[in-house]
Amino acid sequence: MHRTTLALLALFAAILFPVPASADAPARIMALGDSITGSPGCWRALLWQHLQQTGHTDIDFVGTLPAQGCGFPYDGENEGHGGFLATGIANQNQLPGWLAPTDPDIVLMHLGTNDVWNNQGTANILGAYSKLLGQMRANNPSTELIIAQIIPMAAPNCGPCAQRVVDLNAAIPAWAQANSTPQSPITVVDQWTGFNPATDTYDGVHPNDSSGIQKIESRWYPALAAALG
Repeated sequence: MHRTTLALLALFAAILFPVPASADAPARIMALGDSITGSPGCWRALLWQHLQQTGHTDIDFVGTLPAQGCGFPYDGENEGHGGFLATGIANQNQLPGWLAPTDPDIVLMHLGTNDVWNNQGTANILGAYSKLLGQMRANNPSTELIIAQIIPMAAPNCGPCAQRVVDLNAAIPAWAQANSTPQSPITVVDQWTGFNPATDTYDGVHPNDSSGIQKIESRWYPALAAALG
């Protein structure tokens, strides 16, 4: 058959029987932090459930760590590394190894509690945030970062920690504003206000199941839903 005839047949076939457009890939969401995010971090389970119930079903929670039990099935992959410091993750260049296989579009970051505990100054923690942000953008230039002003601490063996958290949280909004871009926006979520370590944690640091994880989820949800559109 002549080439021109074949080309015309191919054109008519494309018009009559178009190939359906491929569906967009799910939005990939990484929860990044320490034991408040992992171990088991059941606010993540509540957040996933809330998103499902409100129509945000085209999502994929990603991370190199598996889900832990929270009483119901959920997409629980995460990067909640118990005991890790933001400064340690940055100094040891650990984040690129977590980003490469997971490729998140959106990162929820609650990180700095262990830095506060280890008397890392606010400037050092913000410097670590900047390095981690650069690594996120090197992996995906359009990464959306949703960063927490971290929950308060009332650790019985770290009296100064409460004020150190206040100092860090006070500096986060200006850091976010200075580093946010139209392509890679940064949103700040206030996890501190209204969170009471006496009633919302089981040890002055980690959220309890009776109220703490619900409060954390309720603060993440609006920002994440907005990012998902």
